[in-house]
Order: sequence, then C-alpha cells, then structure tokens
Amino acid sequence: MVNRSIRLFCLTAALLAGPAPAADNAADYPTHTPLTLTGQGPWYRLALPMDARLAARHADLRDLRVFDAQGQTVPYALRQVTAPATRSQREISARLFPLRGPVGETTTTGTLRVLRNSEGTIVEVPAAPAGNGKPVLRGWLLDLGTGKDRPRRLTLTWNEADEGFQRFAIDTSDDLTDWRPLGSGHIARFSFNGEHIDQPEIELSDAPARYLRLQWLSPEQAPELRAARLDGVRSQGGGATVSWSGPLSGRVGKNGEYLYRLPLALPLTAMRVSLDQPNTVAPVTVSGRLNDHAPWQWLMATVLTRVSVGKEEVRLEEIVLPGQKVNELKLAPDQRGGGLGAQPPTVRVALPAMELVFLARGTPPYRLALGKANAQSAALPLATLVPGYDDAKLATMGSAKAGFAPTDTARQAPNAATTAGADWRRWALWALLLAGVGLLAAMAASLIRKPGREGGKAEEEEREKEEG
Repeated sequence: MVNRSIRLFCLTAALLAGPAPAADNAADYPTHTPLTLTGQGPWYRLALPMDARLAARHADLRDLRVFDAQGQTVPYALRQVTAPATRSQREISARLFPLRGPVGETTTTGTLRVLRNSEGTIVEVPAAPAGNGKPVLRGWLLDLGTGKDRPRRLTLTWNEADEGFQRFAIDTSDDLTDWRPLGSGHIARFSFNGEHIDQPEIELSDAPARYLRLQWLSPEQAPELRAARLDGVRSQGGGATVSWSGPLSGRVGKNGEYLYRLPLALPLTAMRVSLDQPNTVAPVTVSGRLNDHAPWQWLMATVLTRVSVGKEEVRLEEIVLPGQKVNELKLAPDQRGGGLGAQPPTVRVALPAMELVFLARGTPPYRLALGKANAQSAALPLATLVPGYDDAKLATMGSAKAGFAPTDTARQAPNAATTAGADWRRWALWALLLAGVGLLAAMAASLIRKPGREGGKAEEEEREKEEG
C-alpha cells in the first residue's frame, strides 16, 4: 500500500511538472530577424538596434539567441559600447594675475580676493591691503581656461634683470577656494661674459587643472612675469554611447500630462521631445514608474525650448535621465508656459548602446532571435568567446547587420490562457507538494505504530497457549 502511494505521488508530480527542459528551440522565440555578414570571420560584431532592445522580454537581454540555418544555437557575448578616447596635444597661454602680500607670510590665501565673471574666468585680483609690512609681489595666479586640459609642462618668461635660482610652491584649484599642492618648481637664469643660461621650464603632474597658484619661497619676492605657457593634453570621448529609439506615440493623462508606455522596463538614459510648434518655451517635469501599480518617481525637471533668434533657431529638446528602470514615462508641462499642445508630442528614448559578438559556427545564414519569456542568459564572457581578446582583435572582426524594420513599440500582453495555465500548474504543484509532505508524515506514523501492534499480538497468542 505504501509503495503504491509513493508510485502514484511520483507519477502525478511528473505529469504536472511537464516535460524536462530541452535545448533552445528557435520556435520558442517569437521575434526573428536575418543577419547579413560582411568582412572576415569567424567572429562577427552586431550593433544591437533599438528595435531589438524593444523586442526583448528582458532588459538584460537574457532572451537573446543566435541560430544558424539548422536551428542550432551559436555562442555569443554581449558588450557595452564606449566611444574611443582621443588625446590631443595643446598649448595654453595662461592669463596672469599678480598676488601681493607682506614679506614673511607663507601663503597668500588669507589676502586673496578674486572676482570672476559668469563663465568663471578671472577678471580682477585686487591688490592685498598692507599688513605688518609693505605689500610686495609674492606670486602669480594663472587662469588656464576651461579646466579640461591636463598640463604637463609650464614655461615662464620673466624680467631679464632677475637672475639666479628661484623656487616657488605650486598649487592647483578648480574653484579658487580649495587648493591642492602639486609640489615646488625651480627656474633659473645666469649670464656671464656674454653667455646665458636659462631654465624656464617646470614639469607638472598629468592632472586636470583650472587654476595654478605660484607662490615664491626663495627669494620671497616674485619676478615680473611676462608670459606663462603650458603644454598639455586634452582627453575627449571614452564614455558610454547611447542607442536611440524611433518615435514613440503617447496619450493624454487625466491632468493634462502626456504618458508613454514602453514594451518593458528599461534603464533609460535620455529622452528627446519633438517640439513641432516654433517659439515654444515649456518647463516640464519627467516621472517614471515600473508598472501600473507602482508609484510615480521623479526623474528630471528641465525647460524645453524652440526659439528663433535672428537667423538661427535654438532647440533644447533632449532630457538627460538617471538610468532608472521604467516601464512608463510621464511628461508634465507647466501650463504657465502654454504647454505643448493638445496632442502628445512624439518622443524618442535612449539606452546605453550594446554590441553582440558571436562565433559563426554551423550553417549560414544566421538569425537573431528574441522574446522567450522564461529564457535564461546564454551569453559567454567576451574573453572566453574570443581567446586573447583585446581592442585590436575586436577591430579586425567582421560585421553583421540585423534586418529589423521600424516597428510599433507596443507589445501585446501575454496570452491570458497561457498565463492562466501556468498559474494553475504552479498552484497544483504546490498543492501536490503539501499533499506529499502529509503522505510522508502518515507513512512515518504508520511505521511507528506497526511494531507496537505486532508485539501486542504476539503476547496475546502466548497467553492463549498457556491457558490451553
């Protein structure tokens, strides 16, 4: 009886659990697009189009696969795309401002008062008031401009009459308030019998700087500088690139705001609002939420602008977003600016750009597949997929192009019958599990009671024999 119950339990569990997981089947992925290959293999790179990102069921692309002509999966890896960094040599002519103070002070910070314009450029450094002694020229303040450069060498030109060794402290700052020491510098000039020796260059650490402060230590009085030139490097790029969607349509909410639904929750980094009406200035607030039951979260506030100034048109339509996952966006204009019209403006959204690298194994042509709801990631680390991987090897790979056509980003909800069936099976499995626990408890109790019953029956038979 016990064995029969166990067999019945196992059979029922197997029927409810369904068939065992098998290898990926291309038919389980509702979205397919052919891949066109160019260049040298066996590895190929595909810049994932935004249509592919919107066709996925998961933001992390765990439901992405590449199939060959026989329906076999192809090994692949995913990487986030970054713009190549560039370094350019630059020569900077610094603006000079004298720093004055009494002899004997070790710093000019206490007497430094700087006036700046709206762009941060120094326009005046007033002379320090007299203290215990007559103010003298103690050093120089150098304005390097934007602060995007990394100065490596400073070359000074000073009054020819000032000869000998000169030593000074060097500090750097981004805001003229907080100063960081860079060490000390030395310059020298000597002349004798018509011969001259000049040492006007100072090596600097390769760090971004907006302002430099030179304070003379020996002698304490600084020379009259005529010019200060810096040789530096400016780095550009190297950050993450983004991929933009096609135009998304929205709807008007209850309070006049505009609502935009995405096919799935995505970590958006920007949105672009199309302003169709000229001479528009609209303060707006952008909010987002994960689903219909989640509260709205504030994301960004800005002013959208489309204004004609002379012969030029100023357009500020892009909004930077914090990269928080959202499934729906709400664009709420301040009606004091006249709003954005009765119909919702079209918007585009941006995600960090992703690239697919795959190994062309099997039989071409190859297909990109997406959309399996319960898929698990099959992506390999890039260093595993490509032995000896580096940027140079990446540049030699072939390229692939997906044949996506512009599609409406709205996706239908999962089939209700399928969802109901999955829910029924899940609850049935839980009920069966609880029933199995109860059955095991009953079996244990039965086994515990059985020796007692058999012992009592033996004693009774023994008493009957003695009486007989």
